[in-house]
Amino acid sequence: MSEKQLDLGSWVNDVVQHLLDNYSEGFDNLGGVVNGFSEGIEWLLMLPPAWLLIAIFVGLSLWRISYKFAIFTAISFVLIVLTGFWEQTVVTLGLTFSATLISLLLGIPLGIWAARSERVSTTIRPILDFMQTMPAFVYLIPAAMLFGLGRVPGIIATVIFAMPPAVRLTNLGIRQVNKEIVEAGQSFGCNARQLLFKVQLPNAMPSIMAGVNQTIMMALSMVIIASMVGAGGLGNDVLASIQRLDIGLGFESGMAVVLLAIILDRITESFGTPQQKKSNSLVAWFSGKLQRQ
Repeated sequence: MSEKQLDLGSWVNDVVQHLLDNYSEGFDNLGGVVNGFSEGIEWLLMLPPAWLLIAIFVGLSLWRISYKFAIFTAISFVLIVLTGFWEQTVVTLGLTFSATLISLLLGIPLGIWAARSERVSTTIRPILDFMQTMPAFVYLIPAAMLFGLGRVPGIIATVIFAMPPAVRLTNLGIRQVNKEIVEAGQSFGCNARQLLFKVQLPNAMPSIMAGVNQTIMMALSMVIIASMVGAGGLGNDVLASIQRLDIGLGFESGMAVVLLAIILDRITESFGTPQQKKSNSLVAWFSGKLQRQ
């Protein structure tokens, strides 16, 4: 390795150490809030029996997509239960939902702000590029140093990694709203708040929901990696399979991650399209049943 002429790494270490020395209590308080929020969501998901939670997802699949995908959802969750990964799957789902909700609570307002201000949009664009392209493992190092080991650093790192799509696609969706529609709202006397909530956001909803979908997918992928700092869930089994070179464990836990990702992806994607289009196959199926009777 050649001699460094610019030691950026030591500067970053100094910044993190300064934060630890001067703001450790603030990080502890923030970690407590995040941990409590995540534990609450996990408790809600653990509260119903497995069959009831499966029924909720099957019902969503039937309502939003088709009876075929509802069957796929039921088979997938039954397979996860039979292979013994149900509890880990629910923990992973809780971590994903926690990180996604925090990402959306921060990302959507930031995207709205960026859509309304060119200066804000220009400022945050390179920051979002940095957040999205930095290797995911790198986020775990300062997160673990500032918040310790466990679910909190995993969620914090996941929020940083998963938030950019929510910001970008909210910004893009609002900017792409037809100018004639916006002008019509203004001509009818809408103020800035009414224009945002009654004109721009409803018309930008497909783009915003695409951002939600991408945020969930990125959060799920990062939650698995976050097992390296003790976040828990299916990531622990994936990590254990690597450490033990256990192909069977790796395949079973990886399959649970893939099935969960497919279900979450299809359901959230469906909310970005008109309900009528998504319900055509279900209506046709019921109509066929009635005709045969």
